[in-house]
Parts: sequence; structure tokens; C-alpha cells
Amino acid sequence: MNLRSKLAVAFAGVGAAVAILVGVFSYQTASQRIDNELDRSLLTMSAQIAAGATQVLAPSPVTRGPDDNDHDEAQPMSAQAISQDGVVRAIGGRPIQLAVDPADRALAATGNLGDHRYRDLTVSPDDYRVITVALGGGRGAIQLAIDVDESRHVLSSLATRITVVSAIALTAAALAGWLIARQITRRLVRLTRVTEQVSDGGLVDVAVPTGGKDEVGRLAASFDRMLVRLADARDDQERLVQDAAHELRTPLTSLRTNASVLRRFGELTPDARGRLLDDVDGETRELTHLVNELVDLATRQHDGEQPAPVELAAVVRRAAERVYRRSGRVIDVDADTTKLQGRAKGLERAMSNLIENAVKFSPDSGEAVSVLVRDGRVEVLDRGPGIAVEDADRVFDRFYRADAARALPGSGLGLAIVREVARSHGGDVFAGPRSGGGAVVGFTVGADLLLPHS
Repeated sequence: MNLRSKLAVAFAGVGAAVAILVGVFSYQTASQRIDNELDRSLLTMSAQIAAGATQVLAPSPVTRGPDDNDHDEAQPMSAQAISQDGVVRAIGGRPIQLAVDPADRALAATGNLGDHRYRDLTVSPDDYRVITVALGGGRGAIQLAIDVDESRHVLSSLATRITVVSAIALTAAALAGWLIARQITRRLVRLTRVTEQVSDGGLVDVAVPTGGKDEVGRLAASFDRMLVRLADARDDQERLVQDAAHELRTPLTSLRTNASVLRRFGELTPDARGRLLDDVDGETRELTHLVNELVDLATRQHDGEQPAPVELAAVVRRAAERVYRRSGRVIDVDADTTKLQGRAKGLERAMSNLIENAVKFSPDSGEAVSVLVRDGRVEVLDRGPGIAVEDADRVFDRFYRADAARALPGSGLGLAIVREVARSHGGDVFAGPRSGGGAVVGFTVGADLLLPHS
């Protein structure tokens, strides 16, 4: 059973439950009111008969056919007297004998004036409601019965009407439920078709039916945004694979060439052997670095770290010390006490990439590389060849390398990782020329992640 049918059945079930409850309550209320009215009428008329007004027992004309002249004499009541010693005497009304039980005889013998009791009695083929009223003072009791078949007929007719109305209400509820379910599920059905297309064909650029401000509309909008992100991720993945294949081709070709030369290793001079081994070692390190950068960028390992309070100054100093151990270059650090809710390992990786990039372009004899941290903004300054205006917006792209960097080692992924880390912390990256020569490269973090200074 699909969702539309389930909703229609649910509406019908609720409608049926409401109709049944209302019907039962209405029937019980009507039955109780009729019974109460009968009991009041019996008590009133029994008092009148006890007072001698036996005319209430006279037959009354009741029309039997369509012709007004075609009517009969009918009396739905019957009355009898019960003496103190239990002798029964007919008073009038229908010529029937009402059964007298011990409780009725007790009322006649010892009951006080006005004491009474009700009971139901069947004198074939009719049903009666009977009241026995004590006259007090040893005068016995009056017993009055009224035919309730007409009341039962009224209640039966009412039950029939309630059943018909309930059936109509049930049908209307089922129809309304189906129409409402159709309206609700129409967009869900279209959205389901789209998801099936994506699931079966791997398509992420299909049109998603959006619209509406209800839950279905928000679901469709969220699904559309998800497909856009999937499409972007697929495009990024394809570009990464293509760029990686291109970048890996160069070191692999060099290694293959060196492997061919190694076959004639014994024919080489000691100097040529040294250069060959240095070249193999360098290409191997470069290939390892490139693979590590690719894995880090593709898996975004920095996103798996749980955010925690981080002091940027400590992160910068750890990264500077690591670069110093690798290169022997001293890094000047000028950092304030900025703290943020972030991922320390990811930030340290970004800082290391920025500093290593600056060291790579700065001459050994030049001004030291410096790092400036102020209020969530990190700047790395060098005295290298600088960054051309046309390259400033592209240096953070994967595998992009400016003309000045093509002759230097590197994967072309370091600054791309910096951008990923910065954006995961609500910030962005920047690059530009440094006053007096060189470049300024860095990133910012989101202001909402900054913590109060201690």
C-alpha cells in the first residue's frame, strides 16, 4: 500500500471513529431522554389516576390510513389497583393483566405515599414500561403501564438515520482523505521519481521539483542543494583525478628513465652514479610528497578532527619549528592571543604549507620569512619573486603553479589544502604583493569561531 492509500485509509478510519462515537453518543442520549420522559409521564399520570382522573385512560383516535376518516381507537396505557392484601383490580385502559411481583405487593402493603418503582414488562406481543406507586395509609398501590413499542420504533428509526449519516460521513472522509493525500503526495511522487533516476542512473544534474514552504517543499529544496553539491563533488573528483594523473606523469617518467639508466649502472662514472642516485632520491621524495598531498586533499582528513579551543600563536610556532628543523630557516613569528574553536591539526597543516611555500621562494640570504597573526587573520610574508596580479586568484587552485614556481619542487597542492582548511573554519584565503618586494599569503577564520581573549 502506497502512502496515498495509507493516508486515505487513515482519514477514513478517523472519520469512521468520529462518526461511530457521535452516533453512539447521540443514540444513548436520545434513548435516555425518551426513557426519562416516559418515567416522568408515568409518575404524573399515576398521580392523576390516584386522584380519580381516570379519563386519561380513555382511548384516543389514531389515524391508520391516508384517509382522515380512516382511523381507529387506541390507548397505549393500562392501569390497575393493588389492594393492601395483594388483590388486583383493573382500572382502565388496555384490557391486559399486568404481572405483580413481591416488590409491588410490598409497596401496596407497607409503602408510604408517593413511594414508587419502575420496571420493564413484556405482555405478548408488546413491551411496557411499568410504574408502581404506593398510596399509603393502607390504601394499596396504583400500577400504570405504557406501551413502549412506539418509543422503540422511534429509537430504531433514529439508529437507522445515524447509521446512514455515519456511512455518508465515512464516505466523505475517505474521499476527502484521498484528495488531501493526493495533494500532499503529488510532489513526493515527483521527488521519488527524481531520486530513482539518480539512484539508477547516477545522474546528479536532473531537475528537482521545488516549491512550497511546507515540509515537502523544504525536503525538495534540500534535495536539490544536495544534488548540486554532489555534482560539484563529482566535478571536483574528476578534475582531481585528471590533474593528479597529469602531475604524476612527470615524476613517474623521470623514474622510468632513471630505472633504464640503472641497468647500465656499472658503466657509469662515480660522479654520474651519484647524480643518478640523487635524482632518483629526489624524484621519489617528490612523488611521496605528491601522493601524501593528494590523499590529504581527497579525503579531507582535517575535517574529521573534532573542534576544540585552539590558540593560533601556539599553532604557528609549532609549524615554524617544524619548518626550521627541515630547512634550517628561522621564521619570525608575531602573534597575538587569538583563540578560536577549531581543528588544531588542520590549522597546523595549513600553517606549515604556507611557511614552507614562503621558504621555498625566499632566498637564503634575504630577509627572514615572518608570520603575523592578528584577530583571526594569518599573514605569511616573504621576499621572494612575488605574485603576479593574474596569478593572485589562481595560486590556491589545485596543481596550479605560476611561471616563477615551475622550476621549483612542489606538488601544487599545498595552497589548495590551505584554502580547504580556511573555508572549513568559516574563513577564506588571500594572496598579494608585499611592500618592498615579495608576497603576502594567508587566510582568515570566521569571526563566529573566535573566542574571547584571556
